[in-house]
Amino acid sequence: MADSAKRPVSLYLESNPNPNSLKFVANFMLVPEGQHFDYPDAASAVEAPLALELFSKFDYVERVFFMNNFVTVTKSESVEWAEVQTDVRTYISEFLADNIGFVVSFEEADALAQEGANDSELIQKIKTILDEYIKPAVEQDGGAISFHSYQEEDKRVKLLLQGSCSGCPSSTITLKSGIENLLKRMLPDEVAEVEAEGV
Repeated sequence: MADSAKRPVSLYLESNPNPNSLKFVANFMLVPEGQHFDYPDAASAVEAPLALELFSKFDYVERVFFMNNFVTVTKSESVEWAEVQTDVRTYISEFLADNIGFVVSFEEADALAQEGANDSELIQKIKTILDEYIKPAVEQDGGAISFHSYQEEDKRVKLLLQGSCSGCPSSTITLKSGIENLLKRMLPDEVAEVEAEGV
């Protein structure tokens, strides 16, 4: 693609509570509004070319997460961000300049949009609380939190932590002190415990 046809890209960096994650924020949307895509390894990223390339180009990349106008990259502890952040930022900028459109396939985005169509009233309430009170703060830190399941017998809510939240030292404290307390206070008869799934 000729340079004149490249999309202008402005990319800035934001740190977050997870020292191994860094948030790369673009000046345009990378995925459809309100959707997020989490890739814990290269095998899961076949529908996301940028994620796949980050895994193959940089052996220290351990997770790639897309939401709204940002990508959160989680690295291994074998390198420091000060050593590699410029390389990752340059690569993401060049990819975005050359590739107009979303960074995931439309098939994957459409499938995600269909999720939750048959939720019970309680699950809808839990998701609404997460959307209004929890997600904005988590997204600011380059991560996402989403509903996984509800076990009626012990009133346990399971949540999926993604992006910078996955493997973050402070995520357990946030989960128990913040999210669990909030859900128990707002839904006292339905929620007794909150835990993370797959962390």
